[in-house]
Amino acid sequence: MDTTITSISLGRAEEEAAPSARPQLVLVAISDEPQAPSSRHLLDDVDEVRFGRAERSVQRLTVEGRRILELRIPDRRMSSSHGRLVRGSSGWLLDDPESKNGAVVDGAVTRRLVIGDGAVIELGHTFFVFRNVAVERNAPGDIDDAALPGGVPALQTYDGALAEQFATLGRVAPTEVSVLLQGETVTGKELVARALHELSGRSGAFVAVNCGALPPNLIEAELFGHRRGAFTGAVGERLGLVRSADSGTLFLDEVGELPPASQAAFLRVLQEREVVPVGVDHPVKVDVRLCAATLRDLEALVAAGQFRRDLYARLFGLTIALPPLRQRRVDLGLLARRLLALIPGGPQVRFAPAALRAMLRHDWLLNIRELEKVLTTAVALATSGVIEAGHLPETLRRGPRSEPTSQQPAPGDGTPPGAAPVGAVARSSDDELREQLIGLLTLHHGNVLAVSKALHTRRTQVYRWLHRLGIQVETFRRRADS
Repeated sequence: MDTTITSISLGRAEEEAAPSARPQLVLVAISDEPQAPSSRHLLDDVDEVRFGRAERSVQRLTVEGRRILELRIPDRRMSSSHGRLVRGSSGWLLDDPESKNGAVVDGAVTRRLVIGDGAVIELGHTFFVFRNVAVERNAPGDIDDAALPGGVPALQTYDGALAEQFATLGRVAPTEVSVLLQGETVTGKELVARALHELSGRSGAFVAVNCGALPPNLIEAELFGHRRGAFTGAVGERLGLVRSADSGTLFLDEVGELPPASQAAFLRVLQEREVVPVGVDHPVKVDVRLCAATLRDLEALVAAGQFRRDLYARLFGLTIALPPLRQRRVDLGLLARRLLALIPGGPQVRFAPAALRAMLRHDWLLNIRELEKVLTTAVALATSGVIEAGHLPETLRRGPRSEPTSQQPAPGDGTPPGAAPVGAVARSSDDELREQLIGLLTLHHGNVLAVSKALHTRRTQVYRWLHRLGIQVETFRRRADS
């Protein structure tokens, strides 16, 4: 894609990149060709998106005054004209009346549906995520993996708000500004810290310190090093973690777990820029760039007296909030490709649509580590070269525990009050689904076609649900007759 990325000076970031919610469509992955790049397409100046099977291309054009975005994808399961996404007064309408295989939204077949933020759309074997979230003003209309900004892979994302944070991180990388990374466990904090070091231009090493694992009785020796014979067991000289990071970056992982003695020791280092190794009677100057990470609320710890206020002030510079993986579904294809590249046989595998669907709808409570473990196991099990849903853990196959409704029935479809859109039905528990089906069957006197229309799905799908739940349609027809 022909894409121009405009750099922004740190001083004018807010002026030139004020965030605003913008509709966008992200092609996350093609299950038959997972190594194909993802892409993001902004829809601010688009009235209609047209999908179809052909050599991959993106074209923006105007037809009879309507602004059209044409997305062509080499997906053999797509039709040459496979529906469209149309801007309307009530939102974006997915309209697919004629394609052979139809469309799937949040796991359920549909022909016509108003979609909302976070909707997962399947056309053929191609998976999209629709978002309506903030993106910086200078973001290009169309972008793919090759054109993503960030400078290093760990700082590349299709999430607009995160991309804005990463851009700021890149601008402060060559400075002495301290960086604090916040987020759930295994959201990639150390990878981002290493990227910060790589972009800093510092000649020294990147040294990671597990703050929760520092032995209380050897804190100073671990941090500052020691000379030979300084204490029992000190059989040789040791630089220590801080001096090992001289002229480089010191990464304090889980800094919120630092015990009080360690907090005081680190504060001295940051204030004086020097250390005194155990057994040495003079200080040694050090030059370290500080980056810290935590999943805890440091301000709350300070207020509770569990974290030193003066140390927090030293750590406080630029704060980057890393979202959990469940909030980065647009990046699932990008992250999966990078992880598969590290797994023997990974780059050669393909995904069954059901497997990719389950992954896109999973909560990923263990974040990137869980994704890595799932992919590693699935590749080992996929002896045919295709990752099937059965190769995934049961927690993925069950679907998400909870998920906000990301679509609603199209206007004028006659959906009765209280009828959920098909995506919500697909996510319901069996008890909820049973209750909804019984309500609709009662309302429509056992007319399965009317129920399928109300739920925006095929009649055969309704019959499958009825069979699985043991609901007898004739019961409702007899009630109507009586």
